[in-house]
Amino acid sequence: MKIQRLAILSVHTCPLAMLGGKKTGGMNVYVRDLAREFARRGIQVDVFTRQQGLCTPGMAHDLGDGGRIVHVTAGPQVPLSTIAHLELLPQFTQGVLDFAAGENLDYDLIHSHYWLSGCVARDLKAAWGRIPVAQMFHTLGLMKNRIALHQQRQEPAVRIEKEREVMAYVDCVVAATPAERAQLQWLYGLNLDKVATVPPGVDLGRFHPVDLSMARQRVGVPLKDRMILFVGRIEPLKGIDTLLKAIAILRAGCPADAPCLYLPIIGGDPDDPAHENAEMERLKRMRVELGIEDVVTFLGAKDQDTLHYYYSAAEVVVVPSHYESFGMVALEAMACGTPVIASQVGGLAFLVQDGETGFHVEDQNAPALAGKLSLILDNPTLRQRLGQQAIAYAQGFAWRHVADQLLAVFHKLS
Repeated sequence: MKIQRLAILSVHTCPLAMLGGKKTGGMNVYVRDLAREFARRGIQVDVFTRQQGLCTPGMAHDLGDGGRIVHVTAGPQVPLSTIAHLELLPQFTQGVLDFAAGENLDYDLIHSHYWLSGCVARDLKAAWGRIPVAQMFHTLGLMKNRIALHQQRQEPAVRIEKEREVMAYVDCVVAATPAERAQLQWLYGLNLDKVATVPPGVDLGRFHPVDLSMARQRVGVPLKDRMILFVGRIEPLKGIDTLLKAIAILRAGCPADAPCLYLPIIGGDPDDPAHENAEMERLKRMRVELGIEDVVTFLGAKDQDTLHYYYSAAEVVVVPSHYESFGMVALEAMACGTPVIASQVGGLAFLVQDGETGFHVEDQNAPALAGKLSLILDNPTLRQRLGQQAIAYAQGFAWRHVADQLLAVFHKLS
């Protein structure tokens, strides 16, 4: 059966929210850009997300003809912690049911994102009958627990329980990489016949190379500076502390007359009170302790329409995460022609081609990261080769290719 109308669930985070916040990142980009690609193909797409005061109330037509975001009232219209959404799921589900009934809509398939949305999809499936569900988790609770540095960073047991329940009833789980596919079997015992591996995509119309001098001018960085870039949420999982240590090592080895190092960190809100973002405050203190406060700048979250200037202005983008199911930032940077140094973990180990589009480094190994940074910064010919190969590699992740693969999976389910 051809997919004509699709319900996409993104309960806890709106795809239109500013990126780089506590709960906004690659999943937001994925949902937004995939929905737009489906809408371009004439598929009617409704993206359901909880109204929380960050986006326009009610309905937003920001996905092109045939695509819309529906903000469902469930609980207070303010941002909440992820786990706080759990008790609001029945109210959210009823909101989706009321919307569909009010417009007399029948959907051909539910595409749910994250474990909370998977719980809603189960109840919608029960109400709507034999409608297939394709689930994408984006991150897995058991994987996060394996790399959590402290007990307080452990995911709650209820998340693991709900993930198992969702896996049991959905028709298909979409994994972003072979690594995630293996984790689903290894950690959760999921039958791999139920798993389809389809990578996320990148908007090549938005993320493309910009002339270095123009990009530097747009972001306000002198052409002679050596610019290294981090983009992502400010949380321990992202490994920013390892990057700061590597920068300190790099700085210590620089001659007195060497060009200035500059590390902008994009994400979070540097003006948040300390109790709102303990990791930001910890990193600020570390910056001072390492003597690199003149090198490292916290820029806060940036609109995606400006990110390609930052990617293009940088000589290298670093993704030092302890765990990434995919690594959207790495793909965006490569599409802009910027080499990537990434931890050899999760999806990053598959996405970044070591020695071809950038380099892998061992997780939490600051000296190794400093060595690879030095290698790229000191070798313009190598940097240019890696950047050109990164551009070519990223072309294979255009959203049209990803949508083709997903629709093939969906058609088998329907």
